[in-house]
Amino acid sequence: MIRKLIEFSAHNRWFVIIIVVAAVAYATYAVRSIPLDAIPDLSDTQVIIYSRWDRSPDIIEDQVTYPIISSLLGAPRIKDIRGLSDYGFSYVYVIFTDGTDLYWARSRVLEYLSTIQGSLPEGVTTEIGPDATGVGWVYQYVLVDKSGTHGAADLRAYQDWTLKYALQSVPGVAEVATVGGFEKQYQVTVDPNRLSAYGISITEIIGAVRRNNNEGGGRLIEWSGKEYMVRVKGYIRELDDLRNIVVGEKEGTPILLGHVASVALGPQMRRGIADFNGLGEVTGGIVVIRHGENALNVIERVKERIRELEPSLPRGVEIVPVYDRSELIRRAIDTLTGELIVEMIIVSLMIIFFLRHFPSAMVPILTIPVAVLLAFIPMYLAGISSNIMSLAGIAISIGVLVDGAIVEVENAYKKIE
Repeated sequence: MIRKLIEFSAHNRWFVIIIVVAAVAYATYAVRSIPLDAIPDLSDTQVIIYSRWDRSPDIIEDQVTYPIISSLLGAPRIKDIRGLSDYGFSYVYVIFTDGTDLYWARSRVLEYLSTIQGSLPEGVTTEIGPDATGVGWVYQYVLVDKSGTHGAADLRAYQDWTLKYALQSVPGVAEVATVGGFEKQYQVTVDPNRLSAYGISITEIIGAVRRNNNEGGGRLIEWSGKEYMVRVKGYIRELDDLRNIVVGEKEGTPILLGHVASVALGPQMRRGIADFNGLGEVTGGIVVIRHGENALNVIERVKERIRELEPSLPRGVEIVPVYDRSELIRRAIDTLTGELIVEMIIVSLMIIFFLRHFPSAMVPILTIPVAVLLAFIPMYLAGISSNIMSLAGIAISIGVLVDGAIVEVENAYKKIE
């Protein structure tokens, strides 16, 4: 069989050349299309359900986590469901069988989750995690204030309301998670003695604040040939707006929020901080890419967007990268390229030295890179990404290619002699 194949190739050289050129062209397309990353994604297909509710862990377990898990037990292709309840939040990890498409899994979770939403307690906020995997963390940065004029709250506000949305709009980015800083909030500290004296409950305070932080609209009024829009402005914009909210009345006199509580600006309670090289607390962000995206291309697009945003940064603030996976990806590619070049040079020199026949040295120079390129075709068809593990396998196999090329060239040379 092999002899007939060799004989056919020898008598139909142009046909073989055309086939090889076509295969190399398709392999080049496969190399450009394969997702490029440094770390292989060996994680299960999973969807994370995150719920927030300001209650103790046992209540969250009984009224949030357990009902969500129970509603998902009948979903197809689910291998395992794990729940975690803590103060103020609940995590449910839904793990699917191998080979399940991530977006199909997310749609099934949303479908079954919609059946339980109405029975969850009031105030529970439930959402699913981003369409990413465990190796989606590809880039991280911090905001460094060299002028010393911006506080942690200011940097956090800029990150949450400007920089985060600008980077999330980059194609291929699933989420930009904020770390460090603290969220600015209005804090209302109620005096229980004053509440008792005025006969007002804490529920009335909460309801009054909620009702008075709102805007309303009426209809259009035509007057003297012009149309006027009726609008009620009611959003809270400063502390006095909050202090002047009417929470009740006594003998015809309105009772304001400032009469029964102190109002101030302060940070939301934090459970951690972000430190940069021991220099102090900073605010930053973590860029997570979507499932199946080319990590190197997404990182380059993120860097380009950051360069576009640098002129609009607050005075004295710089974006400093602290983790960039593209460096690891490029080192992996450079390693494979270097191995190819070194192997081709060594094999060619050895063939020229021992056989003293220069045309024979062209065999490994051509066959090794062509064989490496053709290896990407089955990877592309099987959906395998190009990463350290797969590239290392190709680099190791170069030794086998070298041995085969040397043996074939030497054997053919002796037969010709």
